[in-house]
Amino acid sequence: MTLSGRFGDEDALFFEIALIDSQGLELQIEALFDTGFSYWLAVDKQDIDGFGWIYVDRQRMQTARGNSRFDIYAGKIKLDGTAYDIPVHVGKGLSEVLLGRQWLTTRRLLVDMPQQLLTLG
Repeated sequence: MTLSGRFGDEDALFFEIALIDSQGLELQIEALFDTGFSYWLAVDKQDIDGFGWIYVDRQRMQTARGNSRFDIYAGKIKLDGTAYDIPVHVGKGLSEVLLGRQWLTTRRLLVDMPQQLLTLG
């Protein structure tokens, strides 16, 4: 399966995904693909209130803003019609939901700016 994305301001890479709450309800959002983020998904704390995801752990990470603390939750998302149970890094002050490099362990990112082609397949 191949997920098509879009280019945002300053050629940011956006893909539509769904966050799935503990009751199975889906919230469609756009997520920014961030090759500088090493994990699966990062979300701002206020964006997951009410999702009922289970807290797993806490992790300190070096970010562009310095050291930050992230809570790790067992989350569920839908990407290109397929549901995934993944660890979700939850922090404060994230302006975008971030998809990280772990997706590249199972999918191929194709970025062709001249052709305006962006896929994750």
